[in-house]
Formats: sequence, structure tokens, C-alpha cells
Amino acid sequence: MSAPARVLVTGHLGYLGPPVVAALHRAGHEVAGLDSGLFEDCALEPDPPVPTIRRDIRDVTPADLRGVHAVVHLAGLSNDPLGLLAPDLTHEINAAATLRLATAAREAGVRRFLFSSSCSVYGTTAEAWVDEATPPRPVTPYAAAKAAAERGLAGLAGPAFCVLSLRNATAFGYSPRLRTDLVVNDLVAGAVLRNEIRLLSDGSAWRPLVHVSDLARAFALALDAPAEHVNGAVLNVGADAQNYTVRTIARTVAEALPEARLSIPGDAGRDVRSYRVRFDRLHRLLPEFACRVDLRAGIADLVAQYRRVGLRSTDGCVRLEHLKRRLAAGEVAADLRPRLPAPAAAAAAGA
Repeated sequence: MSAPARVLVTGHLGYLGPPVVAALHRAGHEVAGLDSGLFEDCALEPDPPVPTIRRDIRDVTPADLRGVHAVVHLAGLSNDPLGLLAPDLTHEINAAATLRLATAAREAGVRRFLFSSSCSVYGTTAEAWVDEATPPRPVTPYAAAKAAAERGLAGLAGPAFCVLSLRNATAFGYSPRLRTDLVVNDLVAGAVLRNEIRLLSDGSAWRPLVHVSDLARAFALALDAPAEHVNGAVLNVGADAQNYTVRTIARTVAEALPEARLSIPGDAGRDVRSYRVRFDRLHRLLPEFACRVDLRAGIADLVAQYRRVGLRSTDGCVRLEHLKRRLAAGEVAADLRPRLPAPAAAAAAGA
């Protein structure tokens, strides 16, 4: 799809949404968003407005997708803690609704469907390194739902409907819709706000990392890649050099912020989710892609951005806690559909 396209980004009011929308705009595409508004007030600063369909992805119909050339599907419950809150709903939203959305897109004449998956599908690995040929071993409802969605989407691909699943490494970096329930963002926030870098595990687990700006460029490049090269594929998104143990990540944050105290509890258990990921296929199929922001540069930028916006707390930046508050207030139904518009954000930044 090298020509400018009309692109619908689901979940554009989430953490990845603003960087992805910006990357698609830079590539010359016409962008609209679709979002239920579950986390719409989780913003530290305004992001550029785009035409928006207010809809839960479980309720999308082909009529919502008429005239759309491509769908970039980011929407869903976004991490393991949210998945553990409601495992059945995690499958319903992240797997079953993804397949219904893709089916509706194909029926509406959409030509390309990009799915935001996760390297968390690798779960616990016996291998020293894993790649797309390694069988997934998900250990959480979130990861299992991502793996199920990938399998179903592969069966929908066809000559007129190009499907590509992007298995994202663990994202980090600043977004106007910040999440601090991601390891790098969390450790930097602790250092900036409390002068503490605290691990909850022994830090031995491996994680691949990718900066949000690099991840956004990967989606833009995948949108323009020749369909015959990528149709039906699964691609890990990241870089071999950016696999780190959590302990190494914490120590790198401590080097950037030496005034913060590094705390690794001696009695902490090991996180069973551990995987070192290869990214060779990504570079073969998207040869223009390379990660431009490494861990140290990303940490430095996070510190500068946190200070620029005057970050004072992580309220609204931990998605599980924010969702629990909205459920308790009756703003969100038990099936996680918003009953009421999100209240104006009590911003975690500024006065």
C-alpha cells in the first residue's frame, strides 16, 4: 500500500495510539480512530485530534469500516495484570473480538489488517533464544489471547486481504498517554518521583525492549510493505541487541539517575515470564526498519519528558488501577463497556 491510504487505528486513545497515529500521518496516510473511551482520560497532555468512532471493538460492524483501506488494530486489554482481572473477558476482547473485527474488515473491503500482538506469547522458554518458529508457550490469559488471535487471523488472510501480526517487544518510552505499568517506564518513574528503583522480582527474567517511536515506525513500514512479502506473516518487532534482564534494566536506570536508590529484594521470587527474542525475520521482510532508540537514550528521554510535563504521580498511568477506579465508580459495566464518558482527567502532570 505505497499510495496514501485511509487508515483506521483502533485503540488510538491508548499508550501506543499517539505515536502510531503520528507515524502514519508522517507517511502521508489519512487517519481515523476507533476507541471505546475506557482510558480516554489517561493523558498527560493533549494529543492531536483525529476523527473518531466511539465504539467498543466487540460492537464494530462492516458499516463502520466502509471506505477504509487498512486497519491498525491496537485496541484490547493491554497487559498481564489486566488479563488476570477478567480472564474470560480478556479472551472475548483480545481474541474473539479481534477475529470478528478482522472478518468485518474483510467483508467491508479493507485490504490490509495489522494486528498488535506481543512477544509475551513466548511465555516461559527452554530455549536460549526464540523466534517466530518457536512454538508459543503463553503463561497468562493476556498472552494466550494474543496467541489465539494470531492463529485465527492467519486463517483469514487471502489475496484481497493482507493480514500481518506484529509481535511487539516490551514497549518503553514517552507517550502523551503514558503507561507506567511497563518495566522501563515504571523504574524511571520510581527514580524520578521517589528516588527509588525497586524490583518486585529477583530481576533474572529476560525481556526484549522496543521504543514506542520505533514500534510506531514498524507499523507504518508494515502498512507499506508489498503484500506478497508479508501476507499471513508473524513478525517479532524489536532488536537482538535490546534483550536485557530486568536487573540490567534497573541498573541502567540507576546509572542515569545515581541519586536514586536501587532496591532488589533478596527474598523476591523469579518471574517465570522470560524470553530472549531474535528479530531476523523483521529485517528480511521490512529491510528499512532499524531500532533508532536504545535503552540508555530512551531512559534519558523519559527523564527529560517526565520533568518537562511536571510528572507528580502515576495516577492514570497504571491501567489496572485506573480501570478498577472506574468500575468502582459505576462508570464502566462489568463487561468493561463504558457506561459514562470518562471524567476530565485529574492529570498526573501539572497544576
